[in-house]
Amino acid sequence: MREAPLMEHLEELRSRILWALVAWAVMTAVAFVFRVELLALLERPLDIYNATARVKADLQVLNITEPFVTSFKIAAFGGLALALPFIVYQIWAFIAPGLYNHERRLAVPFLLGAGFSFAVGVVFAYYVFLPYAVPFLLGFLGDLVKPNISLGQYMSQILAFLGVMGIVFEMPVVSYLVARLGLLSSRFLMQNWRVAIILLITLAAVITPTVDVFNLALISVPLFILYAISILTARLGERGHLRAAQQAAG
Repeated sequence: MREAPLMEHLEELRSRILWALVAWAVMTAVAFVFRVELLALLERPLDIYNATARVKADLQVLNITEPFVTSFKIAAFGGLALALPFIVYQIWAFIAPGLYNHERRLAVPFLLGAGFSFAVGVVFAYYVFLPYAVPFLLGFLGDLVKPNISLGQYMSQILAFLGVMGIVFEMPVVSYLVARLGLLSSRFLMQNWRVAIILLITLAAVITPTVDVFNLALISVPLFILYAISILTARLGERGHLRAAQQAAG
């Protein structure tokens, strides 16, 4: 492998970042065309609350720029989700020259796995977590208050939940990749499971800032399952790394 000078690395990094931003911008423009449909989809947790609540919640705009800014936020999130495989590819393409040939073959499964895992995380947040969390949070004081919600704040929080869950669900894919490169072991993950549980519960508490045990468990249990899956994927990555090392030595 040829060792590239520092300026060449920086130029390559600048090019990869530029292409990633261009892809994000293009996909954001595409998502902006469907901003009304996306807005309707993101209102679903609020609709679930209104279907059973005696005091209905209304989305309101507090200034004249809020509809446009909110539409852009929604489009930017949708564009990021659409462009994510290409962005991950740019990251991989920057790292790949420093890897061996057998390590570069991980590009396709890593890209597919990263995109699939992010999508599963978003789907889980949308269909499992938010339909319970949003009604609970809005109905916390019962009929004592009427929820009048800022459109911008509501969409920012919903998008944050979706994004965080999408990223968290990348854990098994990242564990496999890092173990496949020989930088992580499944034994390390197993030996530190107590620390991991504390960290995961803390993360779940940050994602669900409520005192409700049910909502906390709704996030904590999937995180524990993801950690267990990460141990298994790390073990698979270790085996692949060992086979590659044996082939290189033979």
